[in-house]
Amino acid sequence: MDSKRSSQYNEKEEIEQNVADVSIAAAQTERRLRLKIDLMVVPTVTLLYLLCFIDRTNIGNARLAGFEKDLHLEGYDYNTVLSVFYVSYIVFEIPATICCKVIGPGWFLPATTLGFGICSIGTAFVHTRSQACAVRFLLGIFEAGVMPGCAYYLSRWYRRAELTFRLGLWMLMAPLSGAFGGLFASGILKLSHFGSLHGWQMIFAIEGILTIGVALVAFITLTDRPETARWLTEEQKQLAVDRIKGERLAQTVLLDKIDATKLKHGFLNPITLSTSLIFLLNNITVLGISFFLPTIIRTIYPGRTTVQQQLLTVPPYMVGAFFVVIIPSLSWRFNHRQIFIAMTGPTIIAGYSMFLATLDANIRYAAVFLCASTAFTLGAMCNAQVSANVLSDSSRNVAIGTNAMFGYVGGLIATWTYLPGDAPRYPIGNSINLACAVSWTTLAVATLFWMKYDNKRRDERETVAREEIAGLSQQEMQNLEWRHPGWRWKS
Repeated sequence: MDSKRSSQYNEKEEIEQNVADVSIAAAQTERRLRLKIDLMVVPTVTLLYLLCFIDRTNIGNARLAGFEKDLHLEGYDYNTVLSVFYVSYIVFEIPATICCKVIGPGWFLPATTLGFGICSIGTAFVHTRSQACAVRFLLGIFEAGVMPGCAYYLSRWYRRAELTFRLGLWMLMAPLSGAFGGLFASGILKLSHFGSLHGWQMIFAIEGILTIGVALVAFITLTDRPETARWLTEEQKQLAVDRIKGERLAQTVLLDKIDATKLKHGFLNPITLSTSLIFLLNNITVLGISFFLPTIIRTIYPGRTTVQQQLLTVPPYMVGAFFVVIIPSLSWRFNHRQIFIAMTGPTIIAGYSMFLATLDANIRYAAVFLCASTAFTLGAMCNAQVSANVLSDSSRNVAIGTNAMFGYVGGLIATWTYLPGDAPRYPIGNSINLACAVSWTTLAVATLFWMKYDNKRRDERETVAREEIAGLSQQEMQNLEWRHPGWRWKS
Protein backbone atom coordinates (compact mmCIF):
# COMPACT_ATOMS: atom_id res chain seq x y z
CA MET A 1 0.00 0.00 0.00
CA ASP A 2 2.80 2.40 0.95
CA SER A 3 4.61 1.40 -2.25
CA LYS A 4 1.54 2.25 -4.33
CA ARG A 5 1.13 5.63 -2.61
CA SER A 6 4.81 6.36 -3.15
CA SER A 7 4.48 5.48 -6.83
CA GLN A 8 1.43 7.75 -7.24
CA TYR A 9 3.22 10.59 -5.43
CA ASN A 10 6.29 10.23 -7.67
CA GLU A 11 4.10 10.17 -10.77
CA LYS A 12 2.25 13.33 -9.65
CA GLU A 13 5.54 15.04 -8.86
CA GLU A 14 6.89 14.11 -12.30
CA ILE A 15 3.79 15.52 -14.03
CA GLU A 16 4.06 18.79 -12.07
CA GLN A 17 7.75 19.03 -12.95
CA ASN A 18 6.98 18.48 -16.65
CA VAL A 19 4.30 21.19 -16.56
CA ALA A 20 6.75 23.56 -14.87
CA ASP A 21 9.41 22.78 -17.49
CA VAL A 22 6.96 23.45 -20.32
CA SER A 23 5.90 26.73 -18.69
CA ILE A 24 9.53 27.86 -18.31
CA ALA A 25 10.30 26.91 -21.90
CA ALA A 26 7.23 28.84 -23.14
CA ALA A 27 8.24 31.91 -21.14
CA GLN A 28 11.78 31.76 -22.54
CA THR A 29 10.42 31.41 -26.08
CA GLU A 30 8.20 34.46 -25.57
CA ARG A 31 11.09 36.48 -24.11
CA ARG A 32 13.23 35.68 -27.16
CA LEU A 33 10.39 36.75 -29.44
CA ARG A 34 9.85 39.98 -27.50
CA LEU A 35 13.56 40.83 -27.68
CA LYS A 36 13.53 40.22 -31.43
CA ILE A 37 10.55 42.55 -31.84
CA ASP A 38 12.26 45.15 -29.63
CA LEU A 39 15.34 45.14 -31.85
CA MET A 40 13.52 45.15 -35.19
CA VAL A 41 10.49 47.39 -34.55
CA VAL A 42 11.24 49.94 -31.84
CA PRO A 43 14.44 51.60 -33.21
CA THR A 44 12.94 52.69 -36.56
CA VAL A 45 9.71 53.96 -35.00
CA THR A 46 11.54 55.96 -32.34
CA LEU A 47 13.87 57.50 -34.91
CA LEU A 48 10.93 58.55 -37.10
CA TYR A 49 9.26 60.22 -34.14
CA LEU A 50 12.48 61.94 -33.09
CA LEU A 51 12.75 63.55 -36.53
CA CYS A 52 9.03 64.36 -36.53
CA PHE A 53 9.34 66.28 -33.27
CA ILE A 54 12.58 68.00 -34.32
CA ASP A 55 11.08 69.17 -37.63
CA ARG A 56 8.03 70.46 -35.76
CA THR A 57 9.83 72.36 -32.99
CA ASN A 58 13.06 73.52 -34.67
CA ILE A 59 11.26 76.78 -35.41
CA GLY A 60 11.95 77.69 -31.77
CA ASN A 61 15.69 77.35 -32.37
CA ALA A 62 15.36 79.22 -35.68
CA ARG A 63 13.67 82.07 -33.82
CA LEU A 64 16.81 82.64 -31.77
CA ALA A 65 18.86 82.61 -34.98
CA GLY A 66 16.93 85.43 -36.66
CA PHE A 67 13.85 83.76 -38.21
CA GLU A 68 11.53 86.48 -36.89
CA LYS A 69 13.79 89.33 -37.96
CA ASP A 70 14.41 88.07 -41.50
CA LEU A 71 10.71 87.44 -42.15
CA HIS A 72 9.77 90.79 -40.57
CA LEU A 73 7.43 89.13 -38.06
CA GLU A 74 5.94 91.52 -35.55
CA GLY A 75 3.55 91.32 -32.60
CA TYR A 76 1.70 88.00 -32.70
CA ASP A 77 2.97 86.93 -36.15
CA TYR A 78 5.23 84.23 -34.70
CA ASN A 79 2.32 82.77 -32.69
CA THR A 80 0.21 82.78 -35.86
CA VAL A 81 2.85 80.81 -37.76
CA LEU A 82 2.91 78.25 -34.93
CA SER A 83 -0.90 78.02 -34.84
CA VAL A 84 -1.33 77.26 -38.54
CA PHE A 85 0.54 73.98 -38.08
CA TYR A 86 -1.94 72.80 -35.46
CA VAL A 87 -5.01 73.74 -37.49
CA SER A 88 -4.11 71.26 -40.23
CA TYR A 89 -2.73 68.78 -37.69
CA ILE A 90 -6.02 68.63 -35.76
CA VAL A 91 -8.23 68.48 -38.87
CA PHE A 92 -6.26 65.62 -40.46
CA GLU A 93 -5.48 63.70 -37.23
CA ILE A 94 -8.19 61.02 -37.27
CA PRO A 95 -8.36 60.70 -41.10
CA ALA A 96 -4.58 60.17 -41.15
CA THR A 97 -4.82 57.55 -38.40
CA ILE A 98 -7.49 55.64 -40.34
CA CYS A 99 -5.32 55.90 -43.49
CA CYS A 100 -2.50 54.34 -41.49
CA LYS A 101 -4.69 51.30 -40.80
CA VAL A 102 -5.99 51.04 -44.38
CA ILE A 103 -2.64 51.53 -46.14
CA GLY A 104 -0.60 49.76 -43.47
CA PRO A 105 1.94 51.36 -41.10
CA GLY A 106 4.86 49.84 -43.03
CA TRP A 107 4.08 52.10 -45.98
CA PHE A 108 2.20 54.96 -44.37
CA LEU A 109 4.78 55.98 -41.75
CA PRO A 110 7.79 56.19 -44.12
CA ALA A 111 5.69 58.01 -46.77
CA THR A 112 4.38 60.65 -44.38
CA THR A 113 7.90 61.08 -42.93
CA LEU A 114 9.20 61.73 -46.43
CA GLY A 115 6.48 64.37 -46.80
CA PHE A 116 7.31 66.33 -43.66
CA GLY A 117 11.04 66.11 -44.44
CA ILE A 118 10.37 67.86 -47.74
CA CYS A 119 8.28 70.48 -45.92
CA SER A 120 11.14 71.11 -43.50
CA ILE A 121 13.50 71.80 -46.39
CA GLY A 122 10.86 74.07 -47.92
CA THR A 123 10.80 76.17 -44.75
CA ALA A 124 14.43 77.15 -45.40
CA PHE A 125 13.31 79.06 -48.50
CA VAL A 126 10.41 81.12 -47.11
CA HIS A 127 10.67 84.91 -47.13
CA THR A 128 7.29 86.11 -45.83
CA ARG A 129 4.80 85.27 -43.10
CA SER A 130 2.33 83.92 -45.67
CA GLN A 131 4.90 81.54 -47.14
CA ALA A 132 5.87 80.35 -43.66
CA CYS A 133 2.21 79.73 -42.81
CA ALA A 134 1.66 77.76 -46.03
CA VAL A 135 4.64 75.47 -45.41
CA ARG A 136 3.70 74.96 -41.74
CA PHE A 137 0.14 74.06 -42.82
CA LEU A 138 1.53 71.35 -45.12
CA LEU A 139 3.88 70.19 -42.36
CA GLY A 140 0.83 69.71 -40.09
CA ILE A 141 -0.88 67.53 -42.71
CA PHE A 142 2.11 65.20 -43.08
CA GLU A 143 2.89 65.01 -39.36
CA ALA A 144 -0.74 64.45 -38.30
CA GLY A 145 -0.56 60.67 -38.60
CA VAL A 146 2.90 60.10 -37.14
CA MET A 147 2.21 60.10 -33.41
CA PRO A 148 -1.04 58.05 -33.48
CA GLY A 149 0.34 55.92 -36.32
CA CYS A 150 3.47 54.94 -34.37
CA ALA A 151 1.48 54.20 -31.18
CA TYR A 152 -1.07 52.16 -33.16
CA TYR A 153 1.74 50.29 -34.94
CA LEU A 154 3.42 49.33 -31.66
CA SER A 155 0.06 48.12 -30.27
CA ARG A 156 0.06 45.47 -33.02
CA TRP A 157 3.17 43.88 -31.50
CA TYR A 158 2.96 44.16 -27.70
CA ARG A 159 0.75 43.11 -24.81
CA ARG A 160 -0.88 45.87 -22.73
CA ALA A 161 1.71 45.84 -19.94
CA GLU A 162 4.64 45.60 -22.40
CA LEU A 163 3.30 48.40 -24.58
CA THR A 164 3.66 51.10 -21.92
CA PHE A 165 7.43 50.70 -21.66
CA ARG A 166 7.90 50.55 -25.45
CA LEU A 167 5.79 53.67 -25.83
CA GLY A 168 8.05 55.21 -23.19
CA LEU A 169 11.13 54.41 -25.30
CA TRP A 170 9.33 55.86 -28.31
CA MET A 171 8.16 59.01 -26.49
CA LEU A 172 11.67 59.43 -25.14
CA MET A 173 12.25 61.12 -28.47
CA ALA A 174 10.07 64.11 -27.49
CA PRO A 175 12.42 65.48 -24.80
CA LEU A 176 15.47 64.19 -26.65
CA SER A 177 14.34 66.10 -29.73
CA GLY A 178 14.54 69.26 -27.64
CA ALA A 179 18.01 68.34 -26.44
CA PHE A 180 19.22 67.22 -29.88
CA GLY A 181 17.50 70.16 -31.51
CA GLY A 182 19.44 72.58 -29.33
CA LEU A 183 22.72 70.73 -29.96
CA PHE A 184 22.06 70.42 -33.72
CA ALA A 185 21.10 74.07 -33.98
CA SER A 186 24.18 75.27 -32.08
CA GLY A 187 26.39 73.04 -34.25
CA ILE A 188 24.74 74.04 -37.52
CA LEU A 189 24.95 77.74 -36.69
CA LYS A 190 28.73 77.41 -36.44
CA LEU A 191 28.81 76.73 -40.20
CA SER A 192 29.37 79.79 -42.35
CA HIS A 193 26.86 78.56 -44.93
CA PHE A 194 25.21 75.47 -46.43
CA GLY A 195 25.11 76.00 -50.16
CA SER A 196 23.37 79.33 -50.59
CA LEU A 197 21.68 79.09 -47.19
CA HIS A 198 22.75 80.89 -44.00
CA GLY A 199 21.77 81.04 -40.32
CA TRP A 200 18.33 79.67 -39.47
CA GLN A 201 17.83 78.48 -43.05
CA MET A 202 20.53 75.86 -42.53
CA ILE A 203 18.67 74.44 -39.50
CA PHE A 204 15.57 73.61 -41.57
CA ALA A 205 17.48 72.39 -44.63
CA ILE A 206 20.00 70.08 -42.93
CA GLU A 207 17.45 68.55 -40.56
CA GLY A 208 15.00 68.08 -43.46
CA ILE A 209 17.60 66.25 -45.55
CA LEU A 210 18.35 63.96 -42.59
CA THR A 211 14.62 63.21 -42.26
CA ILE A 212 14.29 62.27 -45.93
CA GLY A 213 17.24 59.89 -45.66
CA VAL A 214 15.73 58.07 -42.66
CA ALA A 215 12.31 57.89 -44.39
CA LEU A 216 13.84 56.11 -47.38
CA VAL A 217 15.51 53.57 -45.08
CA ALA A 218 12.21 53.06 -43.19
CA PHE A 219 10.51 51.86 -46.39
CA ILE A 220 12.82 48.84 -46.16
CA THR A 221 12.96 48.25 -42.39
CA LEU A 222 9.30 48.64 -41.34
CA THR A 223 6.85 45.76 -41.70
CA ASP A 224 3.08 46.09 -41.25
CA ARG A 225 2.33 43.28 -38.81
CA PRO A 226 3.71 40.00 -37.44
CA GLU A 227 2.36 37.91 -40.35
CA THR A 228 4.41 39.89 -42.89
CA ALA A 229 7.65 40.09 -40.88
CA ARG A 230 10.41 38.42 -42.90
CA TRP A 231 12.61 38.26 -39.81
CA LEU A 232 10.20 35.99 -37.88
CA THR A 233 9.83 32.22 -38.30
CA GLU A 234 6.35 30.82 -38.93
CA GLU A 235 6.17 29.65 -35.31
CA GLN A 236 7.17 33.08 -34.05
CA LYS A 237 4.61 34.78 -36.28
CA GLN A 238 1.85 32.62 -34.82
CA LEU A 239 3.03 33.22 -31.26
CA ALA A 240 3.21 36.97 -31.90
CA VAL A 241 -0.41 36.95 -33.08
CA ASP A 242 -1.73 34.60 -30.38
CA ARG A 243 -0.26 36.48 -27.44
CA ILE A 244 -1.93 39.76 -28.54
CA LYS A 245 -5.21 38.12 -29.51
CA GLY A 246 -5.35 36.38 -26.11
CA GLU A 247 -5.92 39.75 -24.38
CA ARG A 248 -8.83 40.80 -26.59
CA LEU A 249 -12.15 39.69 -25.17
CA ALA A 250 -14.54 38.06 -27.69
CA GLN A 251 -12.34 39.05 -30.68
CA THR A 252 -11.72 36.31 -33.26
CA VAL A 253 -9.19 38.17 -35.43
CA LEU A 254 -6.23 40.39 -34.58
CA LEU A 255 -6.60 42.88 -37.45
CA ASP A 256 -10.24 43.49 -38.37
CA LYS A 257 -11.69 45.53 -41.22
CA ILE A 258 -12.78 49.14 -40.67
CA ASP A 259 -16.15 49.03 -38.92
CA ALA A 260 -18.26 52.12 -38.14
CA THR A 261 -19.66 50.61 -34.92
CA LYS A 262 -16.22 49.80 -33.57
CA LEU A 263 -14.90 53.22 -34.57
CA LYS A 264 -17.78 54.82 -32.65
CA HIS A 265 -17.12 52.67 -29.58
CA GLY A 266 -13.42 53.54 -29.69
CA PHE A 267 -14.16 57.26 -29.86
CA LEU A 268 -16.92 57.28 -27.20
CA ASN A 269 -15.11 54.98 -24.78
CA PRO A 270 -15.14 56.82 -21.40
CA ILE A 271 -11.43 56.18 -20.80
CA THR A 272 -10.57 57.37 -24.30
CA LEU A 273 -12.35 60.68 -23.65
CA SER A 274 -11.02 61.14 -20.11
CA THR A 275 -7.44 60.29 -21.07
CA SER A 276 -7.62 62.44 -24.20
CA LEU A 277 -8.66 65.43 -22.09
CA ILE A 278 -5.71 64.78 -19.77
CA PHE A 279 -3.44 64.67 -22.82
CA LEU A 280 -4.91 67.94 -24.11
CA LEU A 281 -4.06 69.68 -20.84
CA ASN A 282 -0.62 68.08 -20.74
CA ASN A 283 0.20 69.08 -24.32
CA ILE A 284 -0.41 72.74 -23.51
CA THR A 285 2.57 72.36 -21.18
CA VAL A 286 4.74 70.06 -23.30
CA LEU A 287 4.43 72.06 -26.51
CA GLY A 288 4.65 75.33 -24.64
CA ILE A 289 8.04 74.10 -23.42
CA SER A 290 9.03 72.80 -26.86
CA PHE A 291 8.21 76.01 -28.72
CA PHE A 292 9.07 78.64 -26.14
CA LEU A 293 11.90 77.21 -24.03
CA PRO A 294 14.60 78.96 -26.12
CA THR A 295 12.65 82.22 -25.75
CA ILE A 296 12.22 81.68 -21.99
CA ILE A 297 15.94 80.92 -21.60
CA ARG A 298 16.70 84.17 -23.44
CA THR A 299 14.63 86.13 -20.89
CA ILE A 300 16.34 84.32 -17.98
CA TYR A 301 19.88 84.85 -19.29
CA PRO A 302 19.68 87.77 -21.75
CA GLY A 303 23.41 88.42 -21.57
CA ARG A 304 24.43 85.03 -22.98
CA THR A 305 25.29 84.46 -26.65
CA THR A 306 22.79 82.76 -28.99
CA VAL A 307 24.80 79.52 -28.99
CA GLN A 308 25.01 79.54 -25.17
CA GLN A 309 21.26 80.10 -24.93
CA GLN A 310 20.69 77.17 -27.33
CA LEU A 311 22.91 74.93 -25.18
CA LEU A 312 21.10 75.92 -21.96
CA THR A 313 17.92 74.35 -23.39
CA VAL A 314 19.58 70.92 -23.44
CA PRO A 315 19.87 69.91 -19.71
CA PRO A 316 16.13 70.29 -18.88
CA TYR A 317 15.26 68.02 -21.79
CA MET A 318 17.73 65.40 -20.54
CA VAL A 319 15.96 65.39 -17.16
CA GLY A 320 12.65 64.98 -19.01
CA ALA A 321 14.12 62.06 -20.98
CA PHE A 322 15.14 60.34 -17.74
CA PHE A 323 11.58 60.41 -16.42
CA VAL A 324 10.17 59.25 -19.77
CA VAL A 325 12.11 56.02 -19.21
CA ILE A 326 11.59 55.63 -15.46
CA ILE A 327 7.82 56.18 -15.16
CA PRO A 328 6.78 53.82 -18.02
CA SER A 329 9.26 51.25 -16.65
CA LEU A 330 7.51 51.36 -13.28
CA SER A 331 4.16 51.19 -15.05
CA TRP A 332 5.27 48.02 -16.86
CA ARG A 333 6.61 46.55 -13.62
CA PHE A 334 3.34 47.06 -11.72
CA ASN A 335 1.01 46.81 -14.77
CA HIS A 336 -0.82 50.02 -13.85
CA ARG A 337 -1.03 53.32 -15.69
CA GLN A 338 -3.64 55.61 -14.16
CA ILE A 339 -1.89 56.22 -10.85
CA PHE A 340 1.35 57.08 -12.67
CA ILE A 341 -0.56 59.51 -14.90
CA ALA A 342 -1.77 61.27 -11.75
CA MET A 343 1.75 61.35 -10.29
CA THR A 344 3.11 63.49 -13.14
CA GLY A 345 1.34 66.65 -11.97
CA PRO A 346 2.95 67.71 -8.63
CA THR A 347 6.45 68.49 -9.96
CA ILE A 348 4.98 70.61 -12.75
CA ILE A 349 2.72 72.41 -10.28
CA ALA A 350 5.81 73.22 -8.22
CA GLY A 351 7.76 74.43 -11.26
CA TYR A 352 5.17 76.87 -12.55
CA SER A 353 4.51 78.13 -9.02
CA MET A 354 8.21 79.05 -8.85
CA PHE A 355 7.99 80.83 -12.21
CA LEU A 356 5.12 82.95 -10.93
CA ALA A 357 6.76 83.69 -7.58
CA THR A 358 10.12 85.16 -8.60
CA LEU A 359 12.29 86.74 -11.30
CA ASP A 360 15.52 85.35 -9.83
CA ALA A 361 17.36 83.85 -12.82
CA ASN A 362 18.76 80.75 -11.09
CA ILE A 363 15.45 79.85 -9.42
CA ARG A 364 13.60 80.27 -12.72
CA TYR A 365 16.12 78.05 -14.51
CA ALA A 366 15.67 75.43 -11.77
CA ALA A 367 11.91 75.70 -12.31
CA VAL A 368 12.44 74.79 -15.97
CA PHE A 369 13.84 71.43 -14.84
CA LEU A 370 10.77 70.73 -12.68
CA CYS A 371 8.41 71.66 -15.51
CA ALA A 372 10.24 69.50 -18.04
CA SER A 373 10.72 66.55 -15.67
CA THR A 374 7.46 64.58 -15.80
CA ALA A 375 5.51 66.51 -18.46
CA PHE A 376 6.83 64.46 -21.38
CA THR A 377 5.88 61.08 -19.83
CA LEU A 378 2.17 61.47 -20.56
CA GLY A 379 2.69 60.95 -24.27
CA ALA A 380 3.52 57.32 -23.54
CA MET A 381 1.20 56.87 -20.58
CA CYS A 382 -1.92 58.31 -22.24
CA ASN A 383 -1.45 56.37 -25.49
CA ALA A 384 -0.87 53.19 -23.49
CA GLN A 385 -3.97 53.80 -21.38
CA VAL A 386 -6.37 54.33 -24.30
CA SER A 387 -4.84 51.31 -26.05
CA ALA A 388 -5.30 49.12 -22.95
CA ASN A 389 -8.97 50.05 -22.58
CA VAL A 390 -10.30 49.18 -26.03
CA LEU A 391 -10.71 45.78 -27.67
CA SER A 392 -10.71 45.59 -31.47
CA ASP A 393 -8.03 46.88 -33.79
CA SER A 394 -10.46 49.41 -35.33
CA SER A 395 -11.38 50.79 -31.91
CA ARG A 396 -7.73 50.99 -30.90
CA ASN A 397 -6.92 52.82 -34.11
CA VAL A 398 -9.52 55.55 -33.59
CA ALA A 399 -8.96 55.74 -29.81
CA ILE A 400 -5.26 56.49 -30.27
CA GLY A 401 -6.14 58.96 -33.04
CA THR A 402 -8.66 60.68 -30.75
CA ASN A 403 -6.09 60.94 -27.98
CA ALA A 404 -3.59 62.52 -30.37
CA MET A 405 -6.21 64.90 -31.81
CA PHE A 406 -7.19 66.17 -28.36
CA GLY A 407 -3.50 66.47 -27.51
CA TYR A 408 -2.83 68.78 -30.40
CA VAL A 409 -5.82 70.92 -29.64
CA GLY A 410 -3.70 71.53 -26.55
CA GLY A 411 -0.80 72.26 -28.88
CA LEU A 412 -2.86 74.90 -30.67
CA ILE A 413 -3.67 76.53 -27.32
CA ALA A 414 0.02 76.34 -26.36
CA THR A 415 1.03 78.54 -29.29
CA TRP A 416 -0.82 81.45 -27.66
CA THR A 417 0.27 80.97 -24.04
CA TYR A 418 3.55 82.92 -24.19
CA LEU A 419 2.92 86.32 -25.78
CA PRO A 420 5.60 88.95 -26.53
CA GLY A 421 4.16 91.61 -24.22
CA ASP A 422 4.22 89.28 -21.19
CA ALA A 423 8.00 88.89 -21.01
CA PRO A 424 9.95 88.29 -18.86
CA ARG A 425 7.57 86.96 -16.16
CA TYR A 426 5.00 85.52 -18.61
CA PRO A 427 2.20 85.48 -15.99
CA ILE A 428 -0.48 84.31 -18.45
CA GLY A 429 1.49 81.39 -19.86
CA ASN A 430 2.78 80.20 -16.49
CA SER A 431 -0.65 80.52 -14.87
CA ILE A 432 -2.29 78.53 -17.68
CA ASN A 433 0.27 75.74 -17.33
CA LEU A 434 -0.13 75.69 -13.55
CA ALA A 435 -3.91 75.38 -13.94
CA CYS A 436 -3.47 72.60 -16.53
CA ALA A 437 -1.25 70.53 -14.21
CA VAL A 438 -3.72 70.88 -11.33
CA SER A 439 -6.63 69.96 -13.63
CA TRP A 440 -5.13 66.85 -15.22
CA THR A 441 -3.97 65.55 -11.83
CA THR A 442 -7.48 65.96 -10.43
CA LEU A 443 -9.07 64.36 -13.50
CA ALA A 444 -6.64 61.41 -13.42
CA VAL A 445 -7.44 60.67 -9.76
CA ALA A 446 -11.21 61.01 -10.35
CA THR A 447 -11.00 58.65 -13.35
CA LEU A 448 -9.10 56.08 -11.30
CA PHE A 449 -11.84 56.03 -8.64
CA TRP A 450 -14.54 55.80 -11.33
CA MET A 451 -12.81 52.79 -12.96
CA LYS A 452 -12.68 50.96 -9.64
CA TYR A 453 -16.32 51.82 -8.93
CA ASP A 454 -17.52 50.68 -12.37
CA ASN A 455 -15.53 47.43 -12.21
CA LYS A 456 -17.15 46.64 -8.87
CA ARG A 457 -20.58 47.42 -10.31
CA ARG A 458 -19.89 45.12 -13.28
CA ASP A 459 -18.83 42.32 -10.90
CA GLU A 460 -22.13 42.58 -9.02
CA ARG A 461 -24.37 42.33 -12.09
CA GLU A 462 -22.28 40.14 -14.42
CA THR A 463 -24.63 37.14 -14.24
CA VAL A 464 -27.67 39.22 -15.15
CA ALA A 465 -25.76 41.02 -17.90
CA ARG A 466 -24.61 37.75 -19.47
CA GLU A 467 -28.18 36.51 -19.58
CA GLU A 468 -29.21 39.69 -21.39
CA ILE A 469 -26.72 39.10 -24.21
CA ALA A 470 -27.08 35.31 -24.40
CA GLY A 471 -28.93 35.42 -27.73
CA LEU A 472 -26.46 37.67 -29.56
CA SER A 473 -24.41 36.44 -32.52
CA GLN A 474 -20.61 36.27 -32.47
CA GLN A 475 -20.37 39.49 -34.49
CA GLU A 476 -22.80 41.28 -32.18
CA MET A 477 -20.77 40.10 -29.18
CA GLN A 478 -17.59 41.49 -30.73
CA ASN A 479 -19.27 44.82 -31.42
CA LEU A 480 -20.17 45.26 -27.73
CA GLU A 481 -16.56 46.21 -27.00
CA TRP A 482 -16.38 47.79 -23.49
CA ARG A 483 -20.12 47.21 -23.03
CA HIS A 484 -19.48 43.44 -22.86
CA PRO A 485 -20.33 42.10 -19.33
CA GLY A 486 -16.96 40.36 -19.14
CA TRP A 487 -15.05 43.60 -19.75
CA ARG A 488 -13.17 45.28 -16.90
CA TRP A 489 -11.33 48.61 -17.04
CA LYS A 490 -7.55 48.32 -16.87
CA SER A 491 -6.22 50.95 -14.50
